[in-house]
Amino acid sequence: MKPLALTMGEPAGIGGEIALGAWRALQGSGPAFVLLDDADRFGDLPARRVASPEEAEAVFASALPILHRPLPRRPVPGRPDPANAPAVIFAIDAAVALAKAGRVAGVVTNPIQKSALYAAGFAHPGHTEYLAELAGTGVPPVMLLACPELRAVPVTVHEPLARAIARLTPDMIVETARTTAAALRRDFGIASPRLAVAGLNPHAGEDGTLGTEDKDIVAPAVAALRAEGIDARGPFPPDTLFTAGARPGYDAAICLYHDQALIPVKTLDMAGGVNVTLGLSIVRTSPDHGTALDIAGTGRADPSSLVAALRLAAAIARNRAR
Repeated sequence: MKPLALTMGEPAGIGGEIALGAWRALQGSGPAFVLLDDADRFGDLPARRVASPEEAEAVFASALPILHRPLPRRPVPGRPDPANAPAVIFAIDAAVALAKAGRVAGVVTNPIQKSALYAAGFAHPGHTEYLAELAGTGVPPVMLLACPELRAVPVTVHEPLARAIARLTPDMIVETARTTAAALRRDFGIASPRLAVAGLNPHAGEDGTLGTEDKDIVAPAVAALRAEGIDARGPFPPDTLFTAGARPGYDAAICLYHDQALIPVKTLDMAGGVNVTLGLSIVRTSPDHGTALDIAGTGRADPSSLVAALRLAAAIARNRAR
């Protein structure tokens, strides 16, 4: 399989540290990846410049292969510099271009510091929206959070809870679930995906006595999905949907807002959770954590989530190839 492309992320964060840690964890087994970063900041560490991603596999067993993307200013751990934002964005652009050209198997993105990018004029809410512009397929991108015990998908993502609830519609749920079911078949090799749709209110509304959204919004969405031939069920009470007894009954949980999806995944596996973007023309995963500016440069960064993201990206690429 072709190598994966790993972007630098925020240079003042832990991206470089976890990239090196991931290489150490994977150098003997793979998957191989090439890091798009400033090679000069790795000094005497076991890293080597390569001229193209095609060279990465031969180098990978002995050194972290780096496609050199120079930074305007030397990064200081814990102190993002907007002057480096164009290089961060360029690394994303270059990785996506390599994936679209078929030269890498997929893209894994290190965490970005949005405030630093915004200060430099970045106009997108985050990675997902920017990647949709670069490699979209005409459907809104969908965020899937995955760990070995659970896959969860939020219908609404980065917005205040009151606004998320106010704009929730059956069509939004159907569109998200439809994209999820297609991705579970293509990317995860699940022939007949089973979706569990979470309720919004306590006890999924208790027949309307604890709120009518579950009857008026969620239940019609489930009915529409079933009419399309998608094995969707719900709305299920959110307080029991993620228990050990419930999780074997579905392949992904469709959740209605950000924390409803992320809390159970991070509770089950904070170190190994992976963020997957569905609905793109390329494979894209990322660690399920941020830039960790508070520990950058201390040697305490845990590469487990990045390792999981690289392994999952490779698995998705293999499924797509089949």
